[in-house]
Amino acid sequence: MIPFSPPRIDDEICNEVVAALKSGWITTGPRTKEFEKQITSYCGNKNTLCLNSATAGLEIILRWFGVGPGDEVILPAYTYSATANVIMHCGATPIFTDVNESDFNISVEAIEKAITPKTKVIMPVDFAGWPCDFDAINNLSEKYRSKFIAANDIQKQLGRILILSDAAHSFGASYKGKKTGSLCDVSVFSFHAVKNLTTAEGGAVALNLPSPFNNEEVYKYLCIKTLHGQNKDALAKTQKGNWKYDVIEAGYKCNMTDIAAAIGLIELKRYDNDTLVRRREIFDRYSDGFKNDTRFILPIYQTNEKTGCYHLYPLRIKNITEEQRDLIIKEIFDQDVSVNVHFIPVPSMSYYKGLGYSIQNYPQTFKNYSCEISLPVYYDLDNKKVDTVIKAVLHAVNKVLC
Repeated sequence: MIPFSPPRIDDEICNEVVAALKSGWITTGPRTKEFEKQITSYCGNKNTLCLNSATAGLEIILRWFGVGPGDEVILPAYTYSATANVIMHCGATPIFTDVNESDFNISVEAIEKAITPKTKVIMPVDFAGWPCDFDAINNLSEKYRSKFIAANDIQKQLGRILILSDAAHSFGASYKGKKTGSLCDVSVFSFHAVKNLTTAEGGAVALNLPSPFNNEEVYKYLCIKTLHGQNKDALAKTQKGNWKYDVIEAGYKCNMTDIAAAIGLIELKRYDNDTLVRRREIFDRYSDGFKNDTRFILPIYQTNEKTGCYHLYPLRIKNITEEQRDLIIKEIFDQDVSVNVHFIPVPSMSYYKGLGYSIQNYPQTFKNYSCEISLPVYYDLDNKKVDTVIKAVLHAVNKVLC
C-alpha cells in the first residue's frame, strides 16, 4: 500500500531527539528557543513563538487582539475546521466567504463584501502551500480603516482589521520575493505530522506587526500567556536564585517541547535544499503525467509572483459529481494507493450546519471540493511509486467515467 503522507523519520532526526533526551532538558528550553530564532531568520519576520499546535497559535492571537462576542472574523469556507473553531472558542462569529476557482484560496472580492464595522480579523488560508493574494488583502485592511471600531488598546494601536494568516500549509512558500510569515501582521504555521516540516505536533506564531508595536515585547507577553500566565518559564527558573515567579493572568498551556524542536531543527536545516527539492520533483512528475488529459485541472504551484511549498497536490477532475469523485477514490484505494480529500468545507459540517451555515452559499467552494482528490506527496515517495499513483488515478477515472 502506498501511504498518503508518512513523516520522514531517519537516523539524523532520531540522533537529535536522543541528544535532546540525554541533555536532561526535554520541555521548552534551548532547542525550542534556537528553533524560534532560526524560523525568524528563515521567514524574515520579526519574532517567532513556537507552540504545541497551529490551532493554539491562531486562538492565542485572537485572544491577544481581544476578539470576543459581537466580533466577526472573515475566513474561507474552504479550510479545515480548526480555522473556524478557534473563532468559536473566543465567542466571536465566523464569516465564511467563497474561494477562487483557480487556486482554492479565499476570494479578495468576497472578503471586501463581507467587511462590516464588526470585522476585527481577516484570516486568509494558504491552501495546499499556495500563498494568498496578500497585497490585495493587506490593502483591504488599510482601505477600511475608517470602518474599524477598536474595542481595546491593542486594537487602537493597530487601528485597522488584523490580518492573521492561517499558514498551516505554507511554510517555505513565497510571494513577491518574501516568505510566508513576513507577508502580513501575523502568520501561524503548523508542524503537524503530515506537514512538509514536522515536529510531530507543533506550530509557530510568526509575528510581523507594524510600528508602533514592539514585536519582541509581544513575543515575551505571549510566552507568558501560553504558559499559564507564569512570568518565568522553567529555563529562566534554573538560573541561580531565580526560582521565584508570579502568575499575572489565567493563561493557557501550549508551549513546544525541546523534543519536538529537536525534530524541527533537523527538518529546517535540510528544508530548502532537500525536502522542497524532492517535493517539487514529485509535483512535476504528477503534472507531466496528467497535463495532456483534458479531464484534469492541475494545481498551480509556480508563477512569476508566487512559489508554493508543494504541500498538497490537489488534482481536480472536470464535470464530475461528488458521488463520482468518491467512487474514483474507492477505485484508487482498491489499487493499494492512498489518497485524500482536502477539505470537506466547514459549512458542510454538522456543528456549523446546526448554527445555520449552508454550503449552498459558497458554490465555488463546493464545486472545487466535489471534484478534488489529494495525491500522495512525501519525501520517500520514489518515481516508481509516483508513476504507480498516476496509473491508479487514470485507471480509476476511466473505470468510473466510462
